[in-house]
Amino acid sequence: MTTTHYSIAVVGAGLGGLTLARVLHAGGIEAAVLDLDADRHARTQGGMLDIHEESGQAALRAAGLHEDFLHLVLPGGEAMRILDKHAGVRFEESDDDSSHTRPEVDRGRLRDLLLDSLPAGTVRWGAKAVATRTLADGRHEVTLADGAVFTADLLVGADGAWSRVRPLLSDALPAYTGVSVVESDLLDADARHPDAAAIVGGGMLFALGDGQGFLAHREWDGSLHVYTAVRTSPSWLEGIDFSDAEAAKSAVLEQFPDWHPSLRALVSEADGPLVPRPIIALPIGHRWERVPGVTLLGDAAHVMSPFAGEGANNAMQDAAELARAILDHPGDTEAALTRYEQAMFPRAEAAAADSAANLAMCFAPDAPQGLVAQFASHREQAA
Repeated sequence: MTTTHYSIAVVGAGLGGLTLARVLHAGGIEAAVLDLDADRHARTQGGMLDIHEESGQAALRAAGLHEDFLHLVLPGGEAMRILDKHAGVRFEESDDDSSHTRPEVDRGRLRDLLLDSLPAGTVRWGAKAVATRTLADGRHEVTLADGAVFTADLLVGADGAWSRVRPLLSDALPAYTGVSVVESDLLDADARHPDAAAIVGGGMLFALGDGQGFLAHREWDGSLHVYTAVRTSPSWLEGIDFSDAEAAKSAVLEQFPDWHPSLRALVSEADGPLVPRPIIALPIGHRWERVPGVTLLGDAAHVMSPFAGEGANNAMQDAAELARAILDHPGDTEAALTRYEQAMFPRAEAAAADSAANLAMCFAPDAPQGLVAQFASHREQAA
C-alpha cells in the first residue's frame, strides 16, 4: 500500500486539533487532520463548556471566529447554584453579566463552528491511528486501522487521553483519580421535568456532600445534562449493567440513599441510557524531552480532571500557541516546537494542579463548604 506524506498531520479532530488547523489555515498553511470517527456526526460531543476569556476565547480570536462564537453562547448559562445533600442552597449567583468572561457553549456546536471554518477535505474521517514509529530519516510514521500508512514532517498528537502519538515522546499513561461519573440527560426539562429544571436553575448546579454529588447544567436545546459523581474504587462502574437503564439507575442511586428526592430525581427521571465515565489524569507536570518533528496538545499532552473547566480551554490555547509558533518560524519547525512546549508545560502544570485541587475540594468530607468559600472569595474580589 502506498504511503501518504503530509507536511503537517494532526491526529484528532477535537477542539484542539481543529483549532490548530484553523489558525494555521488563517495564516496560509494547510494541515491534514485525521480522525477515527466515520464522519462529523458519528457521536455526540458532550455537554456544555465554559470558554475562558484568557484561553479558549483567545484561541477563537486567533482563529478569527470569536464573533461567530458569541452567537453560540447560552443566555443565562453562567448562573450557578451550590447545594448540600438536603437541597439546601449554600450559594447562588445569577448571570446578569454581559462581559462573557466564561460563557457557556455547547461543545458540539463549537466543534461545528471550527469544522465549517476549514476547507473541504481538511479532515480525513475514518482514519483511526493504531500505531506510530520513528523512521531512520527522523520522520514519523502512523499506521491506521485499515492498514493505510502515512508519514509527516510535523506530526501533532491531538488524539486525547489514550493518544497513539504520545508513545513517541513519553511512556506516561493516565491514571484513575478516585472519582467516577455517570452521565445522563433529562430532555425538554421545563415541560417534562419541571422540578429538576427548577433545582438546576438557569446554568450550572453543584450538589455535593459525603464525597459524592450531582453536577448538572442547562443545555442549549432545553435539556439538562447531569453528572453523578462518586468517590469510589475503579471497580464500581464495572459492576453496573449500563445496558439496562433502570437497573443502572437503581445501582447509582444506592450511593445516595439519604439525599433529597429532588436531587435523586436527576437520575431516576433520566431519559435514555446512563453513560459511565471514570475520571482519569496524567501526572501533574507531565512533560517530555524535545523530539524532532512531533508534539502533543490537549488531553494527549495533559489530560486532567474536569473540575476546573480547563481541559478544552487549554487544548484550544495549546493549538493557537502552537500555530502561532509555526507561523512565526517559517522553515524552522524545531524552533517553533521548542517555543510552544516551553510555554505550554508550566501553563498546563498549573491548570492540572488547580483541577486536582478542585476535585479534592468538591469531594472532601466537608463539601460543599470549600466550594462555597471559593466562590464567595471570587465574588468579594470582583466586588
